[in-house]
Amino acid sequence: MIVFEEVIADRVNIPLRQVKNTVDLLEEGATIPFISRYRKEHTGSLDEVQITAIRDELNKLKELQKRQDYILKTIEEQEKLTPELRKKIEECLDPVQLEDIYLPYKPKRKTRATVARDKGLEPLAKILMKQQEMQVEKAASEYLNEEVESVDDALKGARDIIAEWVNENPRARKTVRYHFDRSAVISSKLVKGKEEEGMKFKDYFEFAEPLKKCPGHRILAMRRGEQEGFLKISMDPESVRVTDALSEQFVKSPYDVGQQVEEAVKDSYKRLMQPSIENEYKALYKEKADMEAIKVFADNLRQLLLASPLGQKRVLALDPGFRSGCKLVCLDEQGNLLHNATIYPHPPQQDRAGSTRKVSSLVEQYKVEAIAIGNGTASRETERFIRMLRFPQDMEVYVVNESGASIYSASKIARDEFPDYDVTVRGAVSIGRRLMDPLAELVKIDPKSIGVGQYQHDVDQGKLKKSLDEVVESCVNLVGVNLNTASMHLLTYVSGLGPTLAQNVVDYRQEIGGFTSRKQLKKVARMGEKAYEQCAGFLRIEGADNPLDNSAVHPESYHIVERMASDLKVDLNQLVKDESLVKQIDLNNYVQGGIGLPTLKDIQSELEKPGRDPREQIEVFEFDQSVFTMEDLKPGMELPGIVTNITKFGAFVDVGVKQDGLVHISQLADRFVKDPNDVVKIHQHVKVRVLEVDISRKRIQLSMKKH
Repeated sequence: MIVFEEVIADRVNIPLRQVKNTVDLLEEGATIPFISRYRKEHTGSLDEVQITAIRDELNKLKELQKRQDYILKTIEEQEKLTPELRKKIEECLDPVQLEDIYLPYKPKRKTRATVARDKGLEPLAKILMKQQEMQVEKAASEYLNEEVESVDDALKGARDIIAEWVNENPRARKTVRYHFDRSAVISSKLVKGKEEEGMKFKDYFEFAEPLKKCPGHRILAMRRGEQEGFLKISMDPESVRVTDALSEQFVKSPYDVGQQVEEAVKDSYKRLMQPSIENEYKALYKEKADMEAIKVFADNLRQLLLASPLGQKRVLALDPGFRSGCKLVCLDEQGNLLHNATIYPHPPQQDRAGSTRKVSSLVEQYKVEAIAIGNGTASRETERFIRMLRFPQDMEVYVVNESGASIYSASKIARDEFPDYDVTVRGAVSIGRRLMDPLAELVKIDPKSIGVGQYQHDVDQGKLKKSLDEVVESCVNLVGVNLNTASMHLLTYVSGLGPTLAQNVVDYRQEIGGFTSRKQLKKVARMGEKAYEQCAGFLRIEGADNPLDNSAVHPESYHIVERMASDLKVDLNQLVKDESLVKQIDLNNYVQGGIGLPTLKDIQSELEKPGRDPREQIEVFEFDQSVFTMEDLKPGMELPGIVTNITKFGAFVDVGVKQDGLVHISQLADRFVKDPNDVVKIHQHVKVRVLEVDISRKRIQLSMKKH
């Protein structure tokens, strides 16, 4: 029998002991954030990426085993399962090879070969296949009957059977795949009469390139063109080379009987193998392209969720607009809505004086510390208006990416949060809260609506959702969650909780008026020991009775910290607040049982800065005040910009003209760049140079090269 852990260790290149321990934890129901943070001794300090790789390989092997069991059962029912065949199936670790082994036994619909068999032509096919018969027509004439009227009919039927044998031969299929791997060309052609409708796919009307060199984003673009009915895609190696290789394998005679087999081989390739393996490669390359696009999306989402938070400050947030005015909300330090209003500083109303008075009085009345402006319509004009105002103190003004805010404001979550307000107020609240804590606000929106990534609607939606949910879970647990202020939606992503428990936590919080201790979590409905173990370390309680409840130290390790404090002859509160005391701790004195130096080092760094936020400090950004529209852009201009999206072929940068510009991968740096993520990050402030502006196609080409 196959030992899963041994196979996984080999595939992910991680020592067997670490893989075994990780698999045990996963099978017990531990989450990846929990394992990577609190079970370092078990895993040898594997990170989330490595643990995810082990989990994914484990799932693949489980799926393979299910398929093996099904295949064994099917062949056994046919009474064709020999001990050798069983062994071959059970030891096969490659899903493609497994399907090749199964192919001859797979229940078939009516094929040309099954029809020929029913006519009694299989013995003739066997004779031809041996290629020792010199008188082919004479041999064929012995198989004439009511259903087989001529020698030609007999030979044709026998060739149909041989074609199927060739198609089902694992070595033959391996040969064809070898040529697909080495020399297949992907080509796309325009569907006749669709020129005008399909203009956006113009680049692919007459396109061909080696399949192995074709990047994933191009494959997805072509597939979209095919699905919309404008393109026809094919993937093919040079057929003559493939049929020559197959003939070499099967044709053993230079005489007529060999020609019969050669004809069957060519028919097998053209009619059976090529379409079947082309479909296999289309699926394989689609999956590869999906995984690439999903990874791009996941990387971008992680950066977006971990964007710098402003923190708990009083914010005035504006959702800008021209005709309908700018919707304005005032939020307290917790993001609660205090006041909403609408101002009209822009045409057609142009009430600048009234708008100025309104903003100034609200800033004073609600002690506003920062202003957030959405980056949609009228954003630049609103920013300029706000920056011209004089406030009693220095006022930080931030332009906030509002992608997906309209999706949130019309969602059930927003309706539940603000049942008495319309979508415009909810949208403005979302903009303000995004500034205060991007993570807490963005988890309320379907990640696909956040506006990062490429071809997200073309990839496998199930895999995309799973990957993005895992990114959200990873980010939420990395940052930690305030148990007394977190929304039900944010709590859903905490390790071990999920929607039902998250709602139960919120209900219990309301019932008791807020948590004062992590222990109280055990009283939450349906909170078992396992769920408590998984979630407790990621939930923080500010001002808790026990200072460790506001840290990433897990309750299971509190006794260690208590011992540390006792050994230093101080109480817990003193130890947590005093970095110099923490530095005096000799960790080797506390190694015991399952607690080793990796966990103790984590505890020590947490005691030095309890509950610290791993995200970077926020920086104020300002667009160039001479540039507002695409018409203002001129080649050669140097401008500040913000990275809004990263793809495999480059990065999109907002320079404040309503249309993001593209910095192609070749323009990202004065050196060769393999992956744009090596150079830029989402929300990064960059300096760009304008290369080209195409107003009719709404395209801006930018460069970040110094020379």
